[in-house]
Amino acid sequence: MNVHIRQAEPAEAGLLTEIAHAAKRHWGYPENWIREWKSDLTITPDFIATNEMYVAVNQEEILGCCAIAFGESIVELEHMWIRPEHMGHGVARALFMYVRERAASLDLSALELSSDPNAEGFYKRMGATRIGEVRSEIEGQLRVLPRMMVSLAPKPKEERPGG
Repeated sequence: MNVHIRQAEPAEAGLLTEIAHAAKRHWGYPENWIREWKSDLTITPDFIATNEMYVAVNQEEILGCCAIAFGESIVELEHMWIRPEHMGHGVARALFMYVRERAASLDLSALELSSDPNAEGFYKRMGATRIGEVRSEIEGQLRVLPRMMVSLAPKPKEERPGG
């Protein structure tokens, strides 16, 4: 499969939201939890326009997405979603590596993320380390999300402008 990474377009928000819902359902969460997470799983045109959102494409099909979201004090990797039928085929790795390189090119020192527990192993394989936990509750059940960070190596001095 030939995966190409490009910037997402605000008009693709609906499709990317569908991919997010399908990816979350893949892990077997109850449908009422999916409904509860609707706002967290929704990718809006405004989100795409105000952050660096990328899609992985094979021919004309969008296989997955992820974003670099700029907060006031940290930069987050958000909305990493892969169509379930393409999980395990290198799409997430391609997106992650692209976004990691992009973040490094912006001279960012790290990306932080809150991982679904099912995805923690993937992020560890990509070099992320656990820096904490995010605790929440849904229908009386405690959920613990790994809080992770990816350190980005600074560019060698000779590669920097004016270096």
